Amino acid sequence: MVSVPTAKLRREPLKKGNSIDHLAYVDVTPIIGREYPHAKLKDMLQAPNAEEQLRDLAITICERGVAFFREPQDDLTIEEQKYITDMLGKLTGRPAENGLHVHPLYNDPNNIPMADGTTDENMQVLKNLDKTHLAPYVINAEAAKKLYATMKNRPGANNEPRDLAREWHSDSLFETCPSDFSFLRMESTPPTGGDTLWASGYELYDRLSPAFQALLEGLTATCAQPVFRSACEAGGYPVMTPRGSPLNAGYAFAPSHPVVRTHPVTGWKSVFAGVGLHVSRIDGVHAYEDHMIREYVMRLITRNHDCVARMHWTRGACAVWSNVCTLHAATPDTHLVEGNRTGVRASGIGEVPYLDPASTGRREGLGLPRY
Repeated sequence: MVSVPTAKLRREPLKKGNSIDHLAYVDVTPIIGREYPHAKLKDMLQAPNAEEQLRDLAITICERGVAFFREPQDDLTIEEQKYITDMLGKLTGRPAENGLHVHPLYNDPNNIPMADGTTDENMQVLKNLDKTHLAPYVINAEAAKKLYATMKNRPGANNEPRDLAREWHSDSLFETCPSDFSFLRMESTPPTGGDTLWASGYELYDRLSPAFQALLEGLTATCAQPVFRSACEAGGYPVMTPRGSPLNAGYAFAPSHPVVRTHPVTGWKSVFAGVGLHVSRIDGVHAYEDHMIREYVMRLITRNHDCVARMHWTRGACAVWSNVCTLHAATPDTHLVEGNRTGVRASGIGEVPYLDPASTGRREGLGLPRY
């Protein structure tokens, strides 16, 4: 049960109802993740109280960070996957003008089609690129080659082992309005490898000392991805615009986001733009301080594996998560096994991130001990 702080919040936390209490589940860890071993999202859509169930699912995801659906969801269409992703945001207070994210490089003529041979501006086809890793934010192999050619320190640029810390990210942090919910459905996967990990931004915040909490709450980070402009120029096609919000337009791929933000659904503070693939630097600090802060946030992830939920993918399984309070990372090991890993993902677009001084950490909000 969420406890509401005494100070008035910018948005009051949403209270979950009991419409999905009939679904069997297991919490992946005490801190993050919930798995539904038998639930079918199609059944949820066809229920007479479908919107009530989707709203309660959305609030559950915002509290738990990520939800896994283990039963194969093969009966779910692309349009239904898009609808669920969109409704999760709409039913929890997303700005009315916002919708599903559009990938900036959708105009590339070489996009990998979905299983039915079509493409969709709101869907990303995530596929192994030259059998080394699952593309984190590109939608086809040809576009990836052009994009990587413009990147500094790109994957495979040297003969050293890959730094897997680079994989951690929240979706669309390079947008003024980043993603709220993401929904990934795995169409095919090898028998082992390619796991995805999610880390709780709530718990990362709660692991900070009060002095460091105060420091990070006063900081923003630039989340620049100039590679999208260079990829469009190299490919000779225009960038997609707008992208799920009127504020996500043109080549504006360098917003500053709060290092600690408030989740509007729960009212809890989360480490947000403190580290990861899309964070280019902490604003207003010296270069060494920038490096130190980001290295420390990454250390919180790697040294506190109880903050992490891991999904071993099986065919047809799904994950739906809140980008506001989690970071995630794909494991680039599928080149060691036979078979490809292919999935389709939709992402919604939420509000401009903010820190509400009246919000609390998750542990304080739930009345849990500090450690």
